[in-house]
Amino acid sequence: MARNVGEVMTHDVVEARREMSFKDLVRLLDRHRISGLPVVDDDDKVVGVISRTDLIRRQAARSANARARPFPSLRRSARRAAAVAHATTAGELMSTPAITVHPEQRIADAARVMERHGVERLPVVDEEDRLIGIATRRDLLRVFLRTDDEIRREVRDEVLAHVLGRPDHGVAVSVRDGMTTLEGTLERSGDLPLVIRGTYRVDGVVGVVNGLTVRIPSGPVGPAKGPKGPGAEHC
Repeated sequence: MARNVGEVMTHDVVEARREMSFKDLVRLLDRHRISGLPVVDDDDKVVGVISRTDLIRRQAARSANARARPFPSLRRSARRAAAVAHATTAGELMSTPAITVHPEQRIADAARVMERHGVERLPVVDEEDRLIGIATRRDLLRVFLRTDDEIRREVRDEVLAHVLGRPDHGVAVSVRDGMTTLEGTLERSGDLPLVIRGTYRVDGVVGVVNGLTVRIPSGPVGPAKGPKGPGAEHC
């Protein structure tokens, strides 16, 4: 079945404290060859995120501020730029609030959070918002690099065997580029939506083609519907 964030996250997290200086942040990112990191407080709770973009924005603001003529009244955007230009610590430079996820969240859901907020990494926190790991786009995308044969085996041997209660269920599964086709006859109509939903939740499945029929329908049986929208259960 679908894996969660806790299974793919990086446990050894490079982090910063609020008081860390600009130069130390640059050194930290360079030393570990990363593009961003979470900022935590003394209780290891995530309070923000620092990225290379934040550091570059600060340097650009300093350069612009040095060229600007002093005016007694500044617009809000100018005041904000001036504050960035004079920022010297992680606490002043970080983007906040931090967008975080919990380890039990599904990978597809975490990927949608990344896409919605336009971020490259998500700090993973426990129920008390303490940092326990980090998930990057690369971590999440590894799930969708599975082969069609791996996907087919999981659908056949885990989803169908579990829902139908036996390994010799007689349902044929074929997968091409993540698109999964199910063909065969089910004994109970109630199993149909369970099979479709279970198949959608398998990592690497990008869509389901339903070719299943029911031997003894308990009522009108229409085509099984998966989650709405092309990105409902995958990213």
